[in-house]
Amino acid sequence: MLHNSPALVPLLLLSTAISIPVLAIKKAKVAYPLAMAASLLSVVISCYNVFRVWGNGPLTYHFGGWFPPIGIEYVLDPLSSFIAVVVNVVAFFVLWHSSGIQGREIPGKSVPYYALTLLFLCGANGIIVTGDLFNLYVFLEIFSLSMYGLIGIGEKQAPVAAFRYLIMGTIGASFYLLGLGFLYIVTGSLNMADVRNILPLVYGNPAVAAALSFMVIGMGIKMAIFPLHGWLPDAYTYAPSTSSALIAPIGTKVAAYVIIRVLFFVFGVKFVSQSLPITDLIAWLAAIGILYGSVLAMAQKELKRMLAYSSIAQIGYIGLGIGLANPLGYIGAVLHILNHAFMKGTLFLVAANLRKRFGHSDISRFDASYRKKLPWSMAAFTLAALSMIGLPPTAGFFSKWYLALGAIDKGNWVFLAVILISSLLNAVYFFRILEKVYLAPPPAPAAGENLSPDGEKRKGSLIGEEEYSLMMPVVILSFSLLLIGLWNANIVKEVIQRIIPLGM
Repeated sequence: MLHNSPALVPLLLLSTAISIPVLAIKKAKVAYPLAMAASLLSVVISCYNVFRVWGNGPLTYHFGGWFPPIGIEYVLDPLSSFIAVVVNVVAFFVLWHSSGIQGREIPGKSVPYYALTLLFLCGANGIIVTGDLFNLYVFLEIFSLSMYGLIGIGEKQAPVAAFRYLIMGTIGASFYLLGLGFLYIVTGSLNMADVRNILPLVYGNPAVAAALSFMVIGMGIKMAIFPLHGWLPDAYTYAPSTSSALIAPIGTKVAAYVIIRVLFFVFGVKFVSQSLPITDLIAWLAAIGILYGSVLAMAQKELKRMLAYSSIAQIGYIGLGIGLANPLGYIGAVLHILNHAFMKGTLFLVAANLRKRFGHSDISRFDASYRKKLPWSMAAFTLAALSMIGLPPTAGFFSKWYLALGAIDKGNWVFLAVILISSLLNAVYFFRILEKVYLAPPPAPAAGENLSPDGEKRKGSLIGEEEYSLMMPVVILSFSLLLIGLWNANIVKEVIQRIIPLGM
């Protein structure tokens, strides 16, 4: 048994990220296999950790042998081990896909891209596994700085989008750190478990309310919950498609995990939902964000921008589940973190395939030829779109179902109406694409139809698409949405019900 397994994934990713620029000085092609090996190993270790946690209870690791609250503690409990698997699995498929698209999306930038990607994943895994509130801030900075770089190496507008996010992200991190300062003054500790035990003794102190407010606002910016979402549309749209497919499923979900951890596992369910009902505020802002994101997604003509506004709405579902602060809403929120990671990963990878094949992802130029030229990619898009809308038996239906049950249990019919209306709006903006691809008559073949942009005849494929490295990750991720949907009862019963916070 590996006693240090909680620390292995962040250390593995960090060491590989540092190694890539050094080893790639003479041969840049070494960056991709190194990144893939580190990512695959991270998935294996994360899955191993989950089974250990399920069998033996939470795993802890103390750096330098210093025990908390003095030393830094890494903790893998059922919640953190589950989120780590989701993050690392989706990242592996995105990295697999990136090999076929890096030449067009990030020409000559593969070494910094893969180094930044592994730093991004190191930050994400560190945030998930740490049991220390200040160490979480350190990983948050690694996570954020690498994300700015992943956005900035995109299109001409990408550096501006990255700079805008840098400004807002820095404000968010500063708010979190300010809240942490208040919390440390009151409790004298930074260890999450230690702070949780001390807080009931000092709940009446105004600094506790200030600490909670600052920390939630700071992470709300990172999560892009309405109205703190201003950085997201441009960042997702102008980043390279392979960066969008990495950041959209992972970036905001890690922030949502931090909010869940801080609200329910540090401050406690009763305090955040009754004494200082910040969960009610989160729920109402999330409900507005769901409708706002869905309406603006309908107005977009560019696929990646439509998916960006759709992400604001989907993040709203997670926020709504957190804000309901009851078991059904919580199950819906955690399940939607899983579902949205796979759904949005699939959709952004399809957008990348479209840009690689046709040179654009402009919805107005979609036609029936797409279903013949990219049959598997469009089938994957359709499955992910149906899951986003929430049609059974896809994964998206079940997280919305639990959110609806949570709203009914809370007696809030407005939230129930928001969930139903947003599903109809989702149907509107996805079906307009499916209509163009599957229902419109095919266009007349143009001269040079079977030629690639450089005039060479395209290679055929037995399965209808040229590049397996672009098609397989998309198909596997989309097919997983059916499996998650069909297995949702087992996932909820065996996994999520084990991680419902005490007192909820």
